[in-house]
Order: sequence, then structure tokens, then C-alpha cells
Amino acid sequence: MLYTSPDLNGVSERLQSVQPIRAAATIVLVRSALDGFEIFMVRRTTRAVFGGGMYVFPGGRVDGDDHLQRYDVLSTGPSANQWPQQRALGNEWRGYWIAGIRECFEEAGMLLAYDGEGIWLDDLGGMLKRRLATYRQQVHDRVITLADVCEKEHLRLAVDRVHYWERWVTPQGSPRRFDTRFFVAQAPERQLGRHDDGETVDSRWITPADAITQSDQGAFGLMSVTRRQLTVLSSYRSAKDLLETLEAGRRFVTIRPRMVAG
Repeated sequence: MLYTSPDLNGVSERLQSVQPIRAAATIVLVRSALDGFEIFMVRRTTRAVFGGGMYVFPGGRVDGDDHLQRYDVLSTGPSANQWPQQRALGNEWRGYWIAGIRECFEEAGMLLAYDGEGIWLDDLGGMLKRRLATYRQQVHDRVITLADVCEKEHLRLAVDRVHYWERWVTPQGSPRRFDTRFFVAQAPERQLGRHDDGETVDSRWITPADAITQSDQGAFGLMSVTRRQLTVLSSYRSAKDLLETLEAGRRFVTIRPRMVAG
């Protein structure tokens, strides 16, 4: 099956497929590098129904708890500059932002947050690092929520550092369908990240251009949506350039590819 050119006109999705469309959120984590910037990618297990064996950005389904107003007092942001992003996300903006941060914690092991003094959570320290590793598994298993973690550790989620980028709706005919909001965020420098050894089996920092090159050589599996996004990302000179552009953004596209036999 092949993807056709995406439809950028925002035409209403035809609800003819028997597959339900699940709301999802994904975060592209970026960090500066000698040759521009790198992004963090995880490889999905080959057992996955959707995107098995492919390298993707950390993300997943929006859960009901992600929408709770409880998170408002446990978050910093959205900022005034992010009002266009909030408006573009719609009435369920909170759920997408929180889900993206939660999935980033579960799948990548990186928590985008501030400590009790409002300092960016970068250098975790040994004890906090060990506690977060335990919390990570507990959040994944739904034993506790990310809000519980924030309350226990006096943390505030860094919504103000997570910028909405674009929306993709999985086409009809896919084994799983998602309505996904993609975000971009600066990764904490000392939180290196790691896959979860469950849903994801490998992880790496890589430049967008290198990911495309390795994919062309057959060594780095990519879905078509991811490849297109990497092409866009590779056009930016630095992480700073990318993040500043997104923070100042006022227009956000909805992309609805179609699948055709081929």
C-alpha cells in the first residue's frame, strides 16, 4: 500500500472505516549537536500491530486522565505566546499536551518538568533518578498517574516548553487509526533517554538527515509520515531555529493522507 499526496485542505474525515480513530500525541525531542541538532527516536517492537519495527518519535494514545483539570496546578503553561497553539488544539488541548509529556516519560524515560523551585529538571541526581525510574514503570502500568508523580516530587510539567507542530490523521485501511497531534520540545541536556524494553526495543539520538540516509540504505525503518517529517526537520539549521519558529507559529496544518492499492 502506498500513501498518496497529503490533503492539506482540512476536509472533514469520512467516517466509513470500521476502525475507530484514537486521539494520540507525540513529541519530537531535540538537542543541539556539532552538525546542527539531533532528535530522539525509538524503535517499536516487531510485535506491534501499528508501525512494528519502525523508528518513531515517542508518543501514544491520549488517556481519559490526561484531560483532568488536576493538571492545571501541576503544569507551567501554556504561555501567552502559546495561545495560537492552544486554540489550534481545541477544547481538548490539555489532554494532548499532558499525553505527549506522559508518553515521553513512559517511552523515552525523559520527564519535561520543573522542580519545586521552578528550575528546569535537567540534572536529576542519583536518588531522584532512581525514583523516576520506578515511577516510569508504575505510570506505564497505570498503577499511578503522572499527576501523582508531580505531587510526590513537587514537580510542574513544562507545557510551556512543548510546542504544537502539526496534526496527522491515519488513513482508512490502516490496522490502527490515530488522530495525532505532534509537538516539538527541547530535551533536558542531562536526561539522555532510553527505550522501555517493551513497546520499544531500541533508541538513539540521530540527525534528521542521517535518519533519512540510513533509511534509504535499508538500515533504519521509517513510516512515510515520519520520513516526511524528517525531511521538514532537516531544513532547519539548529534546534534553536526550529523551536523559535514553532513558538511563533500561527498556522497549523492538518494532514490526511489516503491509501491506494499499488
